[in-house]
Amino acid sequence: MRVRWTPRAERLRDATAVCTPPSVQPLLALLGQPIAGNPTQFMMERAFARHEMDWRYLSLEVAPDDLADAVRGMRAMGFRGGTCADPHKRAILPLLDRCGEVAQRTGLVNCILREERALVGENTEGRGVVEALRRRIDPAGKRVVLLGAGCTARAVGVELAMAKAAEIVVVNRTEERGRELAELLTGPLETPASFVLWDRPYPVPPDAHVLVCTIPHLPPAEAEEPLPLDLEQVTSQTVVVDVAYSPPRRWLLHEAAQRGAVTVEGLDVMVEQSAVNFRLWTGVDPDRAAMREAVEEFFEL
Repeated sequence: MRVRWTPRAERLRDATAVCTPPSVQPLLALLGQPIAGNPTQFMMERAFARHEMDWRYLSLEVAPDDLADAVRGMRAMGFRGGTCADPHKRAILPLLDRCGEVAQRTGLVNCILREERALVGENTEGRGVVEALRRRIDPAGKRVVLLGAGCTARAVGVELAMAKAAEIVVVNRTEERGRELAELLTGPLETPASFVLWDRPYPVPPDAHVLVCTIPHLPPAEAEEPLPLDLEQVTSQTVVVDVAYSPPRRWLLHEAAQRGAVTVEGLDVMVEQSAVNFRLWTGVDPDRAAMREAVEEFFEL
């Protein structure tokens, strides 16, 4: 199935525009495997309660072989959408009716929306980073160092390019994926980008305004291990983002804060991304403080 791109603005609409009888409780779902330890349901249910909305969010363990059936079931039962987690972010694309610009460019979906009878794929992972950044600094015209070139890095890189970052340096341990991401940014998105092989300690340049680490979640003991980075040029003019939310504060943020840098935790990014999803699903801008409180309660922080 050919996936058609839909402009982002068309999807920011009031929830009542969805053709579902008002007597039916709106349902959303998380599709992934495994999903144990994912705080999204707890956070979304808290947000619904905060805004007195009679919506429900379900966490559904879906094996890869069952993904097509799960999507058909969501469509048949009138689900308003949901969240797509690993390992389904790429496989779900051809199962949807169309997708948004970032999902189209990255080839990855993490947010599912219902528009009348259609299921639409979006990717909001990078938007969460950009929204969290904008609370500290406007990424437009800024030089960015992006650590990693995996799925999250692709989404972050695309959103930063769309936010008019002046330059993006992709630093990655493998050359193929790193160059591929840099070429995506310089080609269709026309953003100056370059690749640096991360085979030795990388010196963060003094003209870097933003440093974003997209390295996945690590066990607590490993999260405290130093990364191969030289942070001597990091100052109070640098904003450092670590997208991983578990554990919420790792070696990088601690070291950056010691040098006076502005730091953005993975929990901040997660809340902003979830707020974007909530708004796309419902048309309501949620209470971020209530969502953050729910996540901290879930992780017993």
